[in-house]
Amino acid sequence: MSAPRLPALGFGAAQLGNLYRETSDEEAAGAVQAAWDGGIRLFDTAPHYGLGTSERRLGALLAEYPREEYLLSTKVGRLLEPGPGTGDDTAHGFAVPDHHVRRWDMSESGIRRSHADSVERLGLDAVDILYLHDPEEGPTEQAFADALPTLVAMREEGLVTQVGVGSKDVDVLTRAVRTGMVDVIMLSGRYTLLEQPAARELLPACLEHGVEVVAVSVFNSGILSRPQVAEDARYEYAGAPVELLERARQLAALARRHGVELPDLALRYPLRHPAISSVVLGMRTGDQVRQNLERMAREIPEELWQAIDG
Repeated sequence: MSAPRLPALGFGAAQLGNLYRETSDEEAAGAVQAAWDGGIRLFDTAPHYGLGTSERRLGALLAEYPREEYLLSTKVGRLLEPGPGTGDDTAHGFAVPDHHVRRWDMSESGIRRSHADSVERLGLDAVDILYLHDPEEGPTEQAFADALPTLVAMREEGLVTQVGVGSKDVDVLTRAVRTGMVDVIMLSGRYTLLEQPAARELLPACLEHGVEVVAVSVFNSGILSRPQVAEDARYEYAGAPVELLERARQLAALARRHGVELPDLALRYPLRHPAISSVVLGMRTGDQVRQNLERMAREIPEELWQAIDG
C-alpha cells in the first residue's frame, strides 16, 4: 500500500525569517494561526531563512499544536556558524543581524550536525522531511557522494521519514531522482503557469521512480502574484523581461474572461501534473494565508485550462 500523498497546500516559512523585510511577531503568529485554522498541515522552513530565525519562530508557534497532526520539513547543506554581529544579512535577502554566517558542508558529519542544529532551533523532537538545499550552489559532487547517502542512512535510522532535494536546477534534481535515493523533491520555479522546463525530463523521471514533487516559487518571484501585471513585475528576483511580461498579461486577460484571476491559475496550475502533490507558498500574514486558501478553493472552468493547454 503506497503512502498518502502530501497535502496540496503548504506553508512556506521564509517570511518568518524576515525575507526582504522584518516580519513582526504578531504577523508571524497570525499567519501560522490562520494556516492551522484553514486546514494547512504542511510547514516548510530552512536554516538559510533568516540565519535560523525562521526555524526558531516556526517551531515556537507550532509547539501549541499536536505534533502528530502536521508535517514539518527543513533543509541541510549549510551550517550556521558564529558571525561578526556587526551588520545584517540583507545581502542574502533577510532583514536579520549577521550574528551567524552560512558555511557549505555536505559531508556526513555536516549533514548530521545541520539536522541536529535544526531540531534544536525548532524545539521539537524531529522533523518529517529533510531536504538537501541547493546542492548546485555548493559542493555538488560531494552532495551526491556523501550527503544523499547520509540522508538515506538517517531515514533508515528513523531520524526522518522522508528525504529529498530542494533546488531550482532541473538537471540536478533529475540526477537526484534517478539515484533512487529520494522520496520527494522541492522544485523551485521550474514548473509554473509561465514556464515548464521540468516537464521534459524531471517530472517523467519522478513518476517513473515514485518521487513526489512539492512545487515552490509558483508565482515566479512575483510576476504571477497579482491580477494585473505591473511594469515593474519581478521575475527570478529581478525585473521581468518584456516577453515574459507580455505572456503574463495574456494569461491575466484570459483568466479575467473566465471570471478568475491570474494568481488563481498560478497557484492551481502545478497541481494538475500527476507528479506534483503540493504547492508550498511563502506567507507573511494571516490575510495572505486566507487569500491563498480562497484561491485554492476557487473553481477554475475546465475550458480555461483547455485554452491554456492549447
